[in-house]
Amino acid sequence: MLSAWKVCCAGVPQRLVFAVMGFLAVVNAYIMRVCLSIALTQMVKPINGTNGTSLDNTCSAFPEDRIVEEKQSGTYEWTEGQQGTILSAFYWGYIITHLPGGLLAERFGGKYSLGLGILSTAVTTLLTPIAVEFGGATALIILRFLMGLGEGTTYPALNSMLAQWTPPEERSKLGSLVFAGALLGTVFGTSISGVILQDSSIGWAAVFYLFGFVGVLWFIAWTILCYNNPDEHPFISERELKYLHDRMSAHTHKKPPLVPWRHMFSSIPFWALVAAQIGHDWGFFTMVTDLPTYMNNVMKFSIKNNGYLSSLPYLCMWISSLISSWLADKMITSGFMSRTNVRKLGTTIASIGPGAFLVGASYAECDRTIVVVMFTIGMTLMGTFYPGMKVNGLDLSPNYSGSLMAVVNGMGALTGIITPYIVRAFTPNGLMTEWRLVFWVVFGVFVVTNIIFVLYASGEVQYWNDPEFIRRDKEERRRKHDIEKQEKAEKISL
Repeated sequence: MLSAWKVCCAGVPQRLVFAVMGFLAVVNAYIMRVCLSIALTQMVKPINGTNGTSLDNTCSAFPEDRIVEEKQSGTYEWTEGQQGTILSAFYWGYIITHLPGGLLAERFGGKYSLGLGILSTAVTTLLTPIAVEFGGATALIILRFLMGLGEGTTYPALNSMLAQWTPPEERSKLGSLVFAGALLGTVFGTSISGVILQDSSIGWAAVFYLFGFVGVLWFIAWTILCYNNPDEHPFISERELKYLHDRMSAHTHKKPPLVPWRHMFSSIPFWALVAAQIGHDWGFFTMVTDLPTYMNNVMKFSIKNNGYLSSLPYLCMWISSLISSWLADKMITSGFMSRTNVRKLGTTIASIGPGAFLVGASYAECDRTIVVVMFTIGMTLMGTFYPGMKVNGLDLSPNYSGSLMAVVNGMGALTGIITPYIVRAFTPNGLMTEWRLVFWVVFGVFVVTNIIFVLYASGEVQYWNDPEFIRRDKEERRRKHDIEKQEKAEKISL
C-alpha cells in the first residue's frame, strides 16, 4: 500500500498537498463556526423592537421576500442577550485551547493536534440539532463552547506545521493559501446555509448535519495524506526533502529549547503583531458573526439572498488574498521592498480600506446595490491581511511559531467574545443608525491597531528564535543565580 502511494505521489510536491489540506481544514473549521450565524436568523422568532420602539429605521422587504419570511418565522423565543451569548460561547472555548494546542504541536507535531480538533468540531456540529431540541439555548451554549475547545488548536497547529513545510520564499503564497481558507469557509458556510434553510424539507437542522459530515470526511483524508514534517513523510521525494532541508535549516530546528516566554513577551514586534491581530479580528468577527443579521434585520434580504450576499465579500477577499500574496513574495524576492515593509503595507491596506467602506455602507441606507458593493470592496481590501500580518509570526520565529500563533490568535479571539455583546448593546432595536455606530467603532479599532503595527512591526527573524542564544541565556542566568546564592551563603557565614 505504502509503495503504491509513493509511486502515485512521487511527482507531487508534498508541501503543496499539505497546504491544500491545511486550507481545507480552515475551510471546514470556518464553515462549522459561521453556519450558526445564518441558521440563527431562522431558528429564532423575529423580535419586533424593544421598549416600544418602532422599526421604521430599517428597509422595506421585497414583496416576494415577505412571502418567504412568513413561512420561516422561527421557533425559539431567544432574547438578543441569549443570542449574543450563543454566538460568543464558541470563543470562550476557542481561547482556552490555543496555548495547549501550540505547545503540543511544537512538541509532538501538529498533525493530530489539528486533526482531532477538527474532528471534535465536526462531531459537536452533528449533535447541534439534537442538543437544541432537548436543551434549548443552554444546551447550544454548552455545545458551542465545546466546539470552540476543539477548534482552538487549528491555527497554532497549522502555524507549527507551516514552519516545517514552507521555505521563506514561498511563505506568503502557501501561508496565505492555508489561512485564506477562513474566507472560503465563510463563503460556503453562509451561501450554502442560505440555500439549505430555504429549500430543505427538514429545516435548519440539515445545515449542521451536512457540514458535520464533511468535517469527518476531511479528518479521514488528513490522517492518510499529511504528516508533521518532511522527515516523517513516507512518500515525499528525495529532491523535495533536500530542498526543504537546505532552505529551512538556518532558522527551523527539529527540537529547539523550551519556548523563551520572557524574551517573546518583551519583544516589541511581537506586541505589534498582537495589536494588528486584535484589529483584524475585531472587524472580521463583527462581519462574520453579524453581517447576516444586518442583511436580514436592516436590509430585509430574503434568507437565500442573505446567504449569497453575505458570502460575496468573503469570496472577493479570498481572491484578493491569493493575488496579493503572490505579489508580496515577488516584491520580497526581487528586492523591490523589504519583508518588513511588505507586511506593513499589506496590513495597512487590510485595515484602513475595510474600515472606511464599512462606515460608507452604513450611510448608503437602503440602497441595496451600493451597500453590497461597499461591503464587497471593503472586504476585498481586507484580503491583503494574509500576506501582511497573518504570516508575520512565521517571520518572527519559525521555531516557536505554534506557541506564538497561540498567544497572538488567542488574544485576537477575545474580540469574538466581546463583539457580539457590543453589537447587541449598540443595536437593541436593530435600527440602521444603531448599526452605523457599530461600524464606526470597527473603523476606530482598525486605525489605532494599524498605527501600532506600522510603527513597531518587523519581518525579520528575532534573536530569541536561535536555540544557541536561548541555551547561552539559560546558562548565564543559572550562573548568575549560583553566584548570588554563593554570595548570600558567604554573608550568612560571616
